[in-house]
Amino acid sequence: MTWFWWYMLAVSMLIPVIMIIAGRIMWKRCPQKINWVYGYRTTRSMKNADTWRFAHEHCGRLWWRIGWILLLPTALAMLPVYGRGENPVSIAGLLIVTVHLIVLIASIFPTERALKQTFHEDGSRKE
Repeated sequence: MTWFWWYMLAVSMLIPVIMIIAGRIMWKRCPQKINWVYGYRTTRSMKNADTWRFAHEHCGRLWWRIGWILLLPTALAMLPVYGRGENPVSIAGLLIVTVHLIVLIASIFPTERALKQTFHEDGSRKE
């Protein structure tokens, strides 16, 4: 059943890898037009082109760093369940992915705080 462990390792690594790739794209190639389809979309980030760009650069850098930081611990967290059957491997994978999702969602808070510290409510930059 080691094939299942390898599968769960790959699945567990998806979120950090996606954060690295998406973070780099957001950071370096912010979507040109403000939209409700893709990108970092909050009321504060969508005020104007400046807030939109700032939010993508900030969140993109954050995701890129966090993705790299999560890679090694993810692999290490799966090691203790290698060869222990489907249930322990599944539970470990579920816990890892849950932590990843919490971290991914939590990244909204520092980005919103940075937007609030940098911009007024109307979207103009603070001096």
